[in-house]
Formats: sequence, structure tokens, C-alpha cells
Amino acid sequence: MEQSQEIPEGLARARASIDNIDAALIHILAERFRCTKEVGKLKAELGLPASDPSREERQVARLRALAEESGLDPVFAEKFLKFIVTEVIRHHEAFKAQDSEN
Repeated sequence: MEQSQEIPEGLARARASIDNIDAALIHILAERFRCTKEVGKLKAELGLPASDPSREERQVARLRALAEESGLDPVFAEKFLKFIVTEVIRHHEAFKAQDSEN
């Protein structure tokens, strides 16, 4: 069943803002992964491990503090970072495997 009712202007405006923010997040994540791709290549060339637990720990603490300052749930910020870092490590391990094949 289709609704013929128009979306209120305030709701439409808020949704448009959310759409813009989502687009910015995707572009920012793409740029972040371009940077981590370079890090992964360098780690592979230098024979460094894909994961750096001490850096990851510092990053978690830093982002939790930033989240608190910004009014964002620090637990959510930590989960989000860990999700990203897991993907980055997967990429780094793939670079390492690829580099060892060459």
C-alpha cells in the first residue's frame, strides 16, 4: 500500500543531512583504507607484522576520549574502530602473503 502523504519539510531536511553525512563517511572510510593500504604494503616490504597491538590500544584510548568529548558513546566508538581495524589487518595479512609469494 502506497502512502500519498508528503514527508514533512523538517523530516526531509534532517534525512537529507543524514544522507550527506553518510556520503561523507563513505568517502572518509575510502580515504582511510587507501592510507592503510599503503601501510600494509610498507609493513609487508619491511617484514613487520600485520597487527600492532600497542598502536591499536593507543588508538582505542584516543578515540574513546574523542567520542566522550563529542558526545558519542565511547563503547560504540571502540566497537566501530575494532571493526575497521579487523578489516585493515585482513588487508595487511593479504599484502604479506602476496609479498611472500613474489
